[in-house]
Amino acid sequence: MNEALLEVNNISVSFDGFKAINKLSFSIFEGELRAVIGPNGAGKTTFMDIVTGKTRPDAGEVIWGEKNFSLLNRSESQIAQLGIGRKFQKPTVFEEQSVYDNLLLALENDRQPLSVLFYRRNQSDDAKIEEIAAEIGLADRLERRAGDLSHGQKQWLEIGMLLAQEPRLLLVDEPAAGMTLEERDKTVALLRRAAKTRAVVVVEHDMDFVRKLDCRVTVLHEGSVLAEGSLDHVTENQDVIDVYLGR
Repeated sequence: MNEALLEVNNISVSFDGFKAINKLSFSIFEGELRAVIGPNGAGKTTFMDIVTGKTRPDAGEVIWGEKNFSLLNRSESQIAQLGIGRKFQKPTVFEEQSVYDNLLLALENDRQPLSVLFYRRNQSDDAKIEEIAAEIGLADRLERRAGDLSHGQKQWLEIGMLLAQEPRLLLVDEPAAGMTLEERDKTVALLRRAAKTRAVVVVEHDMDFVRKLDCRVTVLHEGSVLAEGSLDHVTENQDVIDVYLGR
């Protein structure tokens, strides 16, 4: 692989004396699909909070892109504009708006007040929205109210809204939670497609879901990397069995 898209170097952060992240280091590359697993309290969410600017580490560095930008002196909105999108576990969509309007609001268009006020629907935006809707499996639901979608479909819509912003890195938190088996399989396919054109990091507890992703796995424990490699490799690691799989 080439230079890393994202490098997390020796970061640590404590909350009220509890070390949530402890000298954590690893890299994500362009077009890579990566799963991050570990027991509760391992630091998975805090890692994403640090990358997206929600939490500042006490030590270490987070480096982004070919120009080696530090992310630590940037706001959450600046980090998002650099090309890092994050999907939280609970879907957050505009439930009273249609699927089309949700995707339209997310498109990388001019957000100046006058541009928004005088916006007129156009073929270019229609084409982009139809392409994204097809990618997330909602092409036949563009005119449906987002609040009427199933839980899984809302998850896909939120992923689509992030894709509309054309991120280079997509962070996805426990996408399989609350989904049917069919929805999980469709979500696996969606994330694998997304990783063909951008890096995708998936935090997940469901081992069957992670196995279907068929990607490199990073196991976190007590805020640092415990093991890394294929799912078969890490699940055969005795330390991983002791602290995570054996529970």
